[in-house]
Formats: sequence, C-alpha cells, structure tokens
Amino acid sequence: MRSRTALLLHSDSNPIQVIYAGGTFGSYGKPLAPLSTAEFLPVMQVLLAEHESAANLPAISWLDNPLIKDSSQLNACDFVHFYTLLLESYAAGHRQFVLITGTDTLSYLGAFLAEAFAGTDLCLIVTGSMSPLLDSEMLESYSINANSDAWDNLSDALRLAAAGESGVKISFGGESWAAQTVQKIHSHDFMAFTGHTRAAYPANSYLKALPATRKQHWLDDQHAVLEAIQTRAEHSRVHALYCLPNDPEVLCTQIQALISQPPCGIILLGFGAGNIPYSSALAAALQSAYDCGHMIVCASQCPFGGVSDNYAAGSWQYEYQVIAGGRLTIPAIYARLLWLLLRYATAARRRQRWMHTISKTQTTISKHR
Repeated sequence: MRSRTALLLHSDSNPIQVIYAGGTFGSYGKPLAPLSTAEFLPVMQVLLAEHESAANLPAISWLDNPLIKDSSQLNACDFVHFYTLLLESYAAGHRQFVLITGTDTLSYLGAFLAEAFAGTDLCLIVTGSMSPLLDSEMLESYSINANSDAWDNLSDALRLAAAGESGVKISFGGESWAAQTVQKIHSHDFMAFTGHTRAAYPANSYLKALPATRKQHWLDDQHAVLEAIQTRAEHSRVHALYCLPNDPEVLCTQIQALISQPPCGIILLGFGAGNIPYSSALAAALQSAYDCGHMIVCASQCPFGGVSDNYAAGSWQYEYQVIAGGRLTIPAIYARLLWLLLRYATAARRRQRWMHTISKTQTTISKHR
C-alpha cells in the first residue's frame, strides 16, 4: 500500500484525497516547467491554509504520486498508474478524490478512469488549468497568479468532491460534466473544455452507496486482474485513422499495416455522421482486421453529434464488423477501447463488453427523450 503525504489542513478523519500530477497547473519559473512534488505540495499547503477559511474549502490530504509528467507524454502505463493509485486508496476506505493533471490528455484520462471505476460509488473530480497557479513574475516568493484560472478550477473541484456524488467528472471553467462526454475545444482559452449532461454508461452505472460486501467483491475482482492489466498496458495500443479526401487505398493500406500486429483498438475518424470512402479492398481489410482480433470503431470528425447509419456512405462499413461509436467523443472511444484491451484477454470478450455498454447507452438515452 502506498503511503500518503500527511498534509492535512483540518482534523477530519477522512479528507478529500488530492493527486497532483503536474501539467500547466503546477508550472513555475522562466521558462515554465512543472514543479516537483517535493516543491509544489508544501507551497500548496501554505496557500490553501491561507485561503481555505475565506473560500470555505473542505479538508484535504495529498496522495503520494511519484508520476509528475507533461500530460502530452502520458501513455497506457501511466493511465494504469493512476487507476492503481486510486484503487489502493479506494480499497483503504477513501471515496472522494480530486486529480490535478495537464489539459492535453485530461479528457482521455478522465474517460479512462470513468470506465475503470464503473460499478462503484467512487467520487473523482478531474481538473487542471490553462494558466499556472503560481505567478512567475514574483520569483522571490510563491504567490497565486491573479490572472490564472487554476485557483478557481481547484476550488470548484474540491467543492464538487466534497458534495460526494458518485462518478467521475471533469470540472473546468466554472462547469462540470460526466468525464466520458468531455472534449477539449480550445487550445488556450480558459473555457477550453465542454461536455454534456446526458451521459449514459458508465455514468449511469455508479451507485450512490455501495454495500460493504459488494464493494469487497468488486475490489477482489479488480485485484485479481491488476497484474494482468499492468502487464497488458505495456503493449496495448489504440490507433486513430483520420479520413481525408483521398483514394480509399490510403485507408486500406493503413489498416493492412495494422492487421499483422497484436490485437489493438482502431478508431476510424469518418466524415460527418461517420461516412467512409468505399472500396472492395477496404471492405476486405476491415473484415480481416476483425478476424485477427482487432476492434474497429467509427467516430465522427465533428465535435458534436456522433455517427449514424442513415447514409449509405457510412452504413456499409458496419457490414464488415466495424462498431458505430454513437455519440461518444474521441477521448471516450479511446478510453473504452483501452480499458477493454487491458481488462479482457480475448477479442470476443472485449467485443461482447462493448456491445453490452452500447445497449445500456441506447436505453438510457431513450429514457431521456
């Protein structure tokens, strides 16, 4: 079991567990670079102690996290690292968490953790910032950057975690959404993310309260496969193939290059509602990829709306075992593919679980119409 950095700001027996993972939020100096945990956490302790009464912030404790990394460099093994860190703390009796990370892959990591903790009562809020928390114009002492979004984002995330609603959410720019609906839509504006509230599975699979026996069964299941998950993370891959106005042979060649590799996830980024250029060779390549254990999911290049089979230009691919991504965002599709690759050993089992989640998603959406 990992030790926890003892930086309690109150005497509460079970404060919110906060994970600092670097990113813009903790960057400082000229040029900007993320502060190490050893440097950043004591500074945060002082700043939070100075502001927590006025801001009415809840009690926190810092989970010991050695992985401080630019979020653009995160990979499957890193995602599993954060899953394991949260799993251990959840098993120890904690259920309310805030994760501070970089914005490049924030939506991907949030969606992945939403998949991994589906079926629990865990409450996790993922946040970050577009501007550093600390003012680099004042190098003689650490002070909060008044022009940054970091403090507000952290405060909002802590309050959401204190409310304790089960599920994984992303909090950013004064709003919050279910993690698997979120995508980054701006490269530098403070309102960098958006999402929606009509989230289906896995958001609807979180429980308000998890009985002790059921929680232990879930934990036993996770620990039984944890070593396998960590091992598979070293070689699991999800590829994205972006459709452009090219001859179908270009896409065909890309898929054929992946067929001989170990089973992986492939996201086809189609036009509009998921339209893909047709050729008999491309159709054969899609079928061959399926036969070799790969999972291919069609997504839309459009930020909103998702895919459908209304157009012949897109529906043909589903006859060759391509899975429709529905309204899922690209980060959510990536996260689900990665989790299935890590969690299940066979292609048949992974596909079965995907189709089960799609069925739950469609049922939930129909209930809200």
